[in-house]
Amino acid sequence: MLAALALAPVPPAPAPAPVSAAVPALPGPVAYVRDGDVYTSRGAIEKRLTTGGGHARPRWSPEGRRLAYLTGGRLWTMQADGTGARRLTTRAAAGPSWSPDGKWIAFASLSCSGGPGVYRIPSAGGKVEVLFPNDCRHEPLPAEPAITGRRSPATLDERLRTDDAVAWSPDGRRVAFRGGDCESIVDDCLTIGTIADGTEQPVAGYGGGGTQNSGFAVVPAWRPDGAKLAWTAAQIGETPASNEPIHVVEYDVASRTKRTLGTALDRELSYAGTGKAVVTGRYRNGSWLFLLDLATNTRTPLHPGSQPTSR
Repeated sequence: MLAALALAPVPPAPAPAPVSAAVPALPGPVAYVRDGDVYTSRGAIEKRLTTGGGHARPRWSPEGRRLAYLTGGRLWTMQADGTGARRLTTRAAAGPSWSPDGKWIAFASLSCSGGPGVYRIPSAGGKVEVLFPNDCRHEPLPAEPAITGRRSPATLDERLRTDDAVAWSPDGRRVAFRGGDCESIVDDCLTIGTIADGTEQPVAGYGGGGTQNSGFAVVPAWRPDGAKLAWTAAQIGETPASNEPIHVVEYDVASRTKRTLGTALDRELSYAGTGKAVVTGRYRNGSWLFLLDLATNTRTPLHPGSQPTSR
């Protein structure tokens, strides 16, 4: 199954409509990162929530009153106005996601198997629990990995390839994450894990299993109704003709079909309802947020920035 996933071509997206110069009103608030600090906006007006840089991957709580985010490689929360910042973990963390009831935050960190694992912690702070791999649920937590000043990735592909952002499904039953048991068969993969029994379903894979391609599928995001899952992908194929630069894939959970959204170098999609989304793309020689119409593929520029989370 994974080999077939790895070889399946991504259908071409329709050509994006020209972007507009006006900043539209948004369906709900969007939080994002620019120059290492977190901002929010509902349209033309922005509010800066943090200073000093080093902040990443903000994620709205379900009721919209708080944000989870990363600072210095650890998990923090704050109020939607930027006050009340609180560190939740000393353990290295990546890409947080709230449970639908707001009681938990899932994040990625080193697992007992030595690869990426998924944990959860009460959103008010408390004991860390293992979600995946299932085999680690009854093992002692591994020693907290040191957070070091690693070399910044030289390219966008390098940065995204190891991004361990996770996504909790709207029904609370599943978590999508990079890696999983599928890494025993392929080199890189994306998995949907069922929390209740720890089972895993791979939805994208690259390399291994007799294939010669390489690539990644990262930064998953669920549509609010749970019917679709989107992620950022790229592939170096077996031939130049099968290369696929960074793009956004949308996956239908029921039919397991895929389509491409946006245009080349679009990434980090966050749904804003079922008909619109916010993505990061290239514009004016930098990274910008775009409002994407999912029916027409029209992209409208919003603000300079990346790593959007919308409500």
